Amino acid sequence: MLSVFLSTYVSSSIKFLFLLAPFFVVTMFLALTRGQSAGEKSLIIRRSCVSAFFLGLALFFMGPLLFKAIGITLDSFRIGAGCLLFLTAISLVTSGTRSHATGLPDEDRDDIAVVPLAIPIMIGPATIGAILVYGAELKRFAEVSGGLLGLVTSLVVLAVLLHLSGYLERVLGKNGLHIMSKISGLILSAMAAEIVLTGIAGFIRSTGLN
Repeated sequence: MLSVFLSTYVSSSIKFLFLLAPFFVVTMFLALTRGQSAGEKSLIIRRSCVSAFFLGLALFFMGPLLFKAIGITLDSFRIGAGCLLFLTAISLVTSGTRSHATGLPDEDRDDIAVVPLAIPIMIGPATIGAILVYGAELKRFAEVSGGLLGLVTSLVVLAVLLHLSGYLERVLGKNGLHIMSKISGLILSAMAAEIVLTGIAGFIRSTGLN
């Protein structure tokens, strides 16, 4: 039981952290909070991470109910979510941005913690699909608890990186942050391929084609 919990926790922490694309989020956070005080930035970080957690928590448990309600299998959703995640990975690798988060408005920044920082910068369409898949895959209590703790850990790490965003910008520079985003995109592409291939293999088994 403990070994299952630990392995699921470590795996989930890494997966969720890369799904959040932390260096891309840091880049967008710096752009959106330019000129704001340290206190205002801390409040935005806290609100955005809490919002992302509650959304991720809902998605984590929503998968089986959603798939049953709309009449699709987990394997079919794996293929669709994996393809969408792959497109996001491509956008990170080629341009250092998520395609769904470009062209963000600059004129209204009274409350950026939830929109656009938590949604769609932290948790966008591809991340939503991946969380639905990962949540549906975990069945036993040890796996579910390890997955949830992994989600919390990834958000805590992201919050720490956001608090250190000014330091990271000075050390890495804008180009360095873009390079780290591209590396995250490469890892996301491998995760996307794994999700798609798992879905295809499950579909083949279910149809008896093997």
